[in-house]
Amino acid sequence: MNKVVSVLIDEETLARRVSELGRQISEELEGTTPVMVGVLRGGSIFHADLIRNISLELQVDFISAKSYGATTKSSGIVKLGRDLESNIKDQDVVLVEDIIDSGKTARFLVKHLKLQRPSSIRICSLLSKPSRENFDIPIDYLGFEVPDQFIVGYGLDFDQNFRNLPYIGILGA
Repeated sequence: MNKVVSVLIDEETLARRVSELGRQISEELEGTTPVMVGVLRGGSIFHADLIRNISLELQVDFISAKSYGATTKSSGIVKLGRDLESNIKDQDVVLVEDIIDSGKTARFLVKHLKLQRPSSIRICSLLSKPSRENFDIPIDYLGFEVPDQFIVGYGLDFDQNFRNLPYIGILGA
């Protein structure tokens, strides 16, 4: 059975960094009403905490895509699950991701969102694995860089488990 073998980022550190990201987004997007697009399911907890730390009027929507199944390796094939309900044409969009690993999902979603002609698209990712990125994905707002290990907690899962952990942990056997 898989289990968390160590805590990588504790609850207090997560809360502090999410608050800082919220302030940064509020300052940089002042005067706009951004559409905060949460990437389901992994980004849902981060998305909820982040928008509560943004002092701007904003809109909320969700999109889903996946490239993992019941394994710790990406399949390499990204599939759109749920599309936006909002019209984002001429809007400032912030795509809120849990983690940018290979970059394939983020690149797929940005390409998909650009078809709807928003004014801008920025990426806010809680985590990034720079050692694994295969694509040049500009992350405008980044929480933490993490090592090349399988990460769970705070929304991130392994086969739909561990999402409810209040911290980021490293999964092991």
